[in-house]
Amino acid sequence: MKAKKQKRQGDFQKVQLKVGKKKPKADNATNVNFRSKAIHLPEQLKHADSGPTTHRQLDIKDLLSKLHHINSNIKQGALVGLRELLSAQPSMIELHASAVLSEVAALFTDKDGSVRAAAVRLLRFITQCIPAERVVPFFPLLSAHLTCAMTHISEAIQEDALRVLDVVLEHYPGLLSQRHTVLLTNFLELISQKRKAATGQDKSGKGGFALTISTNRSVTAQQWRLTVLLRLGSFLQAVVEERPLDEGVTSSIGLGMWAGEKGSVTSVDVSWEEHVFGKGRIQVFENSGAVPTPHSAYRLRPDSKAGAGMNKELCSAETVQGFAGTLVPLLLEIWVEAAGGDHVQTDSGHLLSAEAMALMFQILTILQLLRRVSPHRDQQDILDAWFRNSYLTDFKHHFMKNFPYGLLEVARHKKKADGKRIRQQVAAGTVAGGNVEPLALNVTLCQVMVTLSLRGQDHVEAEDADWLRPIRVFIRETLSNEGKLSSKHLAALLEVVWRMIVTQRSRVVTDDLLQAVYVQYQQRNLAVSVRSLLLRFFSQLYIQEHQNHPHIARSRILARWLASLPVQLVQLGSRNPQLSAQLLETIHPAAARGNKDLLQSLQKNACSIYDPQEGCVVVLPVESQKRLVQILHFLPAFPAELLACLSQVCNTGRVSASLATMLIRTIHLRSPLCGWSSSSQDVPVKDVDYLSFFFTTLTGFSSEMLQALQDTDEDCLLPSSILSPLSVFATTLEQFLHHWDIVEEVCHCLDSLGSRAQCFDVIQNAIIKNLCGLVVVPDCVCAAILRCVSRLLDVNFLPSDTLLHFLSDCCLSMLNLLLQLEESAHKRDAVWEACFAALSTVPRLLRLVLQSFCVCDLCEEELPVLAQILSLLLQHTQLRNHMMANASLLQHIIQDLTHFYGGETREQWLTDLLYCYSVTLSGHRANMGMSDIY
Repeated sequence: MKAKKQKRQGDFQKVQLKVGKKKPKADNATNVNFRSKAIHLPEQLKHADSGPTTHRQLDIKDLLSKLHHINSNIKQGALVGLRELLSAQPSMIELHASAVLSEVAALFTDKDGSVRAAAVRLLRFITQCIPAERVVPFFPLLSAHLTCAMTHISEAIQEDALRVLDVVLEHYPGLLSQRHTVLLTNFLELISQKRKAATGQDKSGKGGFALTISTNRSVTAQQWRLTVLLRLGSFLQAVVEERPLDEGVTSSIGLGMWAGEKGSVTSVDVSWEEHVFGKGRIQVFENSGAVPTPHSAYRLRPDSKAGAGMNKELCSAETVQGFAGTLVPLLLEIWVEAAGGDHVQTDSGHLLSAEAMALMFQILTILQLLRRVSPHRDQQDILDAWFRNSYLTDFKHHFMKNFPYGLLEVARHKKKADGKRIRQQVAAGTVAGGNVEPLALNVTLCQVMVTLSLRGQDHVEAEDADWLRPIRVFIRETLSNEGKLSSKHLAALLEVVWRMIVTQRSRVVTDDLLQAVYVQYQQRNLAVSVRSLLLRFFSQLYIQEHQNHPHIARSRILARWLASLPVQLVQLGSRNPQLSAQLLETIHPAAARGNKDLLQSLQKNACSIYDPQEGCVVVLPVESQKRLVQILHFLPAFPAELLACLSQVCNTGRVSASLATMLIRTIHLRSPLCGWSSSSQDVPVKDVDYLSFFFTTLTGFSSEMLQALQDTDEDCLLPSSILSPLSVFATTLEQFLHHWDIVEEVCHCLDSLGSRAQCFDVIQNAIIKNLCGLVVVPDCVCAAILRCVSRLLDVNFLPSDTLLHFLSDCCLSMLNLLLQLEESAHKRDAVWEACFAALSTVPRLLRLVLQSFCVCDLCEEELPVLAQILSLLLQHTQLRNHMMANASLLQHIIQDLTHFYGGETREQWLTDLLYCYSVTLSGHRANMGMSDIY
């Protein structure tokens, strides 16, 4: 038993575990140790490409999805991330414009102010990158969210909505102005609410809206109203400026100046479908309106229906009256509250605080813009009459009672709370509108009030004298002082002056106001913009209103200003071509109308204006030069000194050839030799001066210049010889061609005179007296004389021997020059044309040229030249008969040449000459035979 027990214990022996010893492993324990190696699959482990991301690895889809999160911090971070992403990738803005704009616009009404501020910053960045035409499809949604924000119950959201409005007005004023139907009502609801018992206007005269006051805003009620009025004024300005010009808008100059006193062009609706199958024509008349306009008066009818557009609401005076009837009472009520607070601080009603001045300025600006909203002139007249009948008494009581206004200086101690107040004003946007100068306020008030004065025959001087007289005194004092005015303030003052002159129709008032403007005009060192503005005012006043208003035409100040224009033109010259062009724009029509004061001054300064060296006619641009030439048509007289200047102007080359021919034609038309008769002894151009001018212009050089050429020793001077009796002064190609065009015009004018024989006799005597004794003659002068003589020579008139010998020398010298002209083809053609015309037209001239060819007196180098000249004459078809008429003389010359080179070898030039001679001789004999047969 004991052995059996020991055997069993040996099989199942229990291991004794000891403390601190490691437990032995079991015999059937599993070995869990293993080794592994990394497997790199970079292409398979990549995620799908989601495009550019922010520094937090968020793409645009992630950022847009976070804008719907309930946490404000997450939404604000998403907006910041969107700006970061779009700034780094500008190309993504237009690709995701729809999604980004819709999501950002939805945050305009978010309850958290930081989210709204971030949305406004992102919107400002986006609008700077996307043009208006790309935003058109998404703008209705953007405008709808803006409307919701402006009409939100929360005052903070309303304040941020105005900041959104600023951004949209800055970058998309045209798109926003098309939504005026809804936005104008939103502006009213920001500062007022509808009365419970009124739908339009109640019996008390107040509008259908009443001002509201909220105690939850960060600014005062007056500051909030000023903030809203600032945006309303900017919005109305956008509506006025973005109105298309072809909608019948009145013409205006510069800064909206004198817009109410000019003619307008009314558009015409054309339905093209009615004329597709019709046989009638649509006649388009140029300048169909009161003032010429470069824009077409016709426009295509829009495809949409008449009631579908947004721009139709403010095109009628009735619609503007409906809106103004609600707004103007609110504006007056706002001013009454603001003025009441200022009167508590001071007893002087004409002194206003900066805040009250800014408020009044915005009210007046809105009143002024309401009148300009309607585009048509007749609608503006209706609005002016309605404003006068409805609110003239209120305006005189509230605005003109203490006119003119000044700034109230208030000594204020700086406190710690001032910094917080300033920050609140900056946040509300009232600081920008608070910096209003008293001059700007007073001028704007004048602009508003003068539109309410009666016009034309309905004006009764005593009826409006009580409030128009202070305005006139203010304008006279402002313009007459020596202070410098900015172009903006001056434009507004000139607009008031224009309106008062046209409406009151009083010579005393006209001279009084124009004298003040003229004092401003005479100041020295004025800015160019100011000088141009004053010049434009006087110019347009004279051009547009001169014939319609006799009191303007008889103004002494306007006459004095017109008389000073030529003097100013001489003094100004080329220092400012733009101002000189403006002066000419007035001088030209005034001269055409025969203004005596201007014509006398123009006659006195004509020699300075048309001076060939430093006159305006040679230093100003081409358009101004053209006007100066056109003004010559109205000049009373052309003395010899002026004609001498004009002749040099034509020949100096500082004006174009076309302009020089226009000048010559003008002188021709002003002379009685042109064909018109005059009973007066004082003719514009005397006959002697006329012929002197044309001969001087024909030669192209004055007598002093020709005498100076006799002693010159320049490289361009060709020496004289037997084949070139005259020493030819070679001019440049440009100068020659310029003078050739002038010669053609001179010949045309002289050819149109009544008696060609007398005209040729005068020209012949002038040539003999001034040119025949010269040794050095310019090539253009030789060509001009040959061309003129051939054009003017009468069939029954025989030129003198002295002239014939001079023409022979000129022709021979030019033929010699012709052989040396290889590069300038135009000059060769002109020289040959002049020589051919003279040789074929002037009797005995060809014979004299041939007689001068004395072969025995020529040197060996000159014989080839003679042969080339003869070959040139023989090759011309129309000269063959004239050459054969002198066949004996020609045969004698050729025999002498052949005898001189009668050796075994013959030069090529002699061979060519003999060939041309034989061909000419055989052709002449053939023609004679044919004539004998028939």
